[in-house]
Amino acid sequence: MRTTLDLPEELIDEAMELTSIKTKTELIKTALVNLIQKEKIKGIKNYYGRIDLEIDLNSMRKR
Repeated sequence: MRTTLDLPEELIDEAMELTSIKTKTELIKTALVNLIQKEKIKGIKNYYGRIDLEIDLNSMRKR
């Protein structure tokens, strides 16, 4: 999909330098994937302590 964005050039330049990503398109794709992952992790963290999985870590480690 083509779209026009008005993005601060300083942010784009800094992100491209830090990540070594060569194109703005790839940079934006990577940023969106990272944002989605971050938000999904937030949702998963809401379940911390609420679900009892009854996992025996010691028996799993012996395999």
